[in-house]
Amino acid sequence: MQKLVIWIFLLLTGSQIFGQSKETFNIRAYREKQSHQWLEEFTSFLSIPNIAGDTVNMQKNAAFIQQMMLKRGISNIQLLYPKTPGIPPAVYGEALVAGATKTIIFYAHYDGQPVDSTKWWKGLHPFKPTLLNGSLEQHATIINWPGSAEPINPEWRIYSRSASDDKAGVMSILSAYESMIACGYLRNFNIKFFFEGEEEAGSDHLHEILEKYAPQLQSNLWVICDGPVHQSGKKMVAFGVRGDAHAELTVYGSKRPLHSGHYGNWAPNPAWMLSRLLASMKNDHGKVLIKGFYDDVIPLSEKEKKAVMEIPSPDAQMKNELGFIEQENTDKTLAESLLMPSLNINGMQSANVGKLSSNIIPTTATASLDLRLVPGNDFKKQQEKLVKHVKEQGYFVTDKEPTDAERKRYPKIAKLVLSDGYNAQRTSMDLPIAQNLIAAVKSTTSEQVVLMPSMGGSLPLFVFEKYLNAKTISVPIANHDNNQHAENENIRLQNLWNGMETFAAIMMMK
Repeated sequence: MQKLVIWIFLLLTGSQIFGQSKETFNIRAYREKQSHQWLEEFTSFLSIPNIAGDTVNMQKNAAFIQQMMLKRGISNIQLLYPKTPGIPPAVYGEALVAGATKTIIFYAHYDGQPVDSTKWWKGLHPFKPTLLNGSLEQHATIINWPGSAEPINPEWRIYSRSASDDKAGVMSILSAYESMIACGYLRNFNIKFFFEGEEEAGSDHLHEILEKYAPQLQSNLWVICDGPVHQSGKKMVAFGVRGDAHAELTVYGSKRPLHSGHYGNWAPNPAWMLSRLLASMKNDHGKVLIKGFYDDVIPLSEKEKKAVMEIPSPDAQMKNELGFIEQENTDKTLAESLLMPSLNINGMQSANVGKLSSNIIPTTATASLDLRLVPGNDFKKQQEKLVKHVKEQGYFVTDKEPTDAERKRYPKIAKLVLSDGYNAQRTSMDLPIAQNLIAAVKSTTSEQVVLMPSMGGSLPLFVFEKYLNAKTISVPIANHDNNQHAENENIRLQNLWNGMETFAAIMMMK
């Protein structure tokens, strides 16, 4: 009853209350009417496996999105293929306005991370969407999907691969457009839709699509939906992303495994060698010790510094949630840490442990390293700094298995295999269109909207800048504890609903 009274008041006065606009209340009312139907559509979408290399199922995903767009009245629906054959297409569509002078393109991706269904909680399967009455970490249980007349609790969660990353983005964007049209709201600019099919596989061919279809992909802004909102649960607008590069580092001992009793204290042990080498790259406080690692960083603007100061600190909350006491870089908050380049160990391996452990000196030890980049860093130069550091520790560095001749010549050998990567990207908060977007998001909530100069995660947004000279701003919607890329991925329904309201407001902004 209270909602109805507020809605009637807003409708009659055209005003805002508690920071939320009349349009937001109307969009919300439409969403509440459509929620059961949208849940059914979303679960059907989630049921289609979406690993980028699975050509048949990726075609099914693309076809499903085309049908979603078609029934919402979106026109010029196309599949945009890169030049390289066998790569999933981007799904494209338009909603043009006669006489419009501006264009905004909404982006999400429909491919997902590879899965190991054996690691998912019992009763869950990556491609069988399951409804729980909350979070597994809070001991939630599986519940039945609600009937058409049953209420939907916004704290419920859907568990499925890509429930949050990033089919939720596709669903929210298209449902936002449907809501806006159904409520009779006019648009001030052309809207285009671009749903990528290769993001989780590295977006290696995205630049081919952008080059090939450059004329129809020109815009004033790309709005990117990917990733989680702030840990406080508040809505967030992010103006950049970190770049990403990887390196696989292997050090070598003897050519065959050796008995640790017969040869221990004599033969080189690559596990110890790797441990010392990795320890030389960071101090006890988390500062990277590789020479020049921070030298290229472009300082934040005054507006960006102010935005960082206003970000709610989730540090205590996340330490409690994640179960540790002291973070790296003890002089920086989480938000400040994400604005610096980083070096992380993604995994280490040397022989076996546990029940498979044996009394040997292993032949090799390997670490997978991840380098996150900020504006000013070039991913190739950062990798070169890593290579130089390994050499300075006395290693001969190669990108291949060492030969017998090299083993006889060099006491310490490291193989470093460098991946392709991409640089960071950041859009200025001062742009008028950026300020309009912030105002639109603020019109949907009575709470603070968190403004992040850059997200901690990485997306290849630099390619939009490089090939289209485009500006990008990210508006994530997923709950921060969504388990993206891991087992038991999920989306909290309120985050899904919030996303629909947010994107509808952006579509109506001036």
